[in-house]
Amino acid sequence: MLHVEPIPILDDNYAWLLRCPATGATAVADPAVAAPVLARVQALGGRLDWILLTHHHGDHVAEVPQVAAATGARVAGHAADAHRLPSLDLAVKPGETFTLGEAAAQVLDTPGHTRGHIAWAFVEGQALLCGDTLFSIGCGRLLEGTAAEMFASLRALAALPDAMRVCCGHEYTLSNLRYARHVEPDNQALAAHEAEVKARRARGEPSLPTTLGLEKALNPFLRARDVAELAALRSGKDDFR
Repeated sequence: MLHVEPIPILDDNYAWLLRCPATGATAVADPAVAAPVLARVQALGGRLDWILLTHHHGDHVAEVPQVAAATGARVAGHAADAHRLPSLDLAVKPGETFTLGEAAAQVLDTPGHTRGHIAWAFVEGQALLCGDTLFSIGCGRLLEGTAAEMFASLRALAALPDAMRVCCGHEYTLSNLRYARHVEPDNQALAAHEAEVKARRARGEPSLPTTLGLEKALNPFLRARDVAELAALRSGKDDFR
């Protein structure tokens, strides 16, 4: 199983560090701020082989060139979105396989939040780099895509094994839980999970990674039965205060 850890950046973002235990090969996903990422890489020995990008937004890619220049890491991202991403050393397409040491990732097409969004699914490594498509108890805003695209993207992620650790781009869990409990006020499992996450955050710990199994059980967006239900949930969350 891949070693996975979040690196807090900006107000509520995470870059994600991954390491293959068999080979030491190391990657970081969406390192928008160089300093904390480089500090963590240095603390672990200084090796960084790859930078993996999920989408083009600045809070995911802004200082990728600095991280690459400081470490020699190669940058991989969606070929179709290359014009909006930092310079790519490897342009991937959905359906292709990427390898980090002995760990293999499926490149998944996950539009909805943006048109060119992808996820990196290390199935045997039990790690899903899903950017801003799937959040813990939530999903991304429909900034460029449609509800139908997001529904298809979430269905693709839900088809992955329950043991997958969900490594998403933001610490939105408590906000998402407040909305989920508004939608399902009698859901005791959501209430118990909210109490657990509040305690974790009070200790200064991240709520992530979550697991796909937990999200399938509790995330109302992942449990939406059709496009119309997802669209209504997303619209409700956009207006929820």
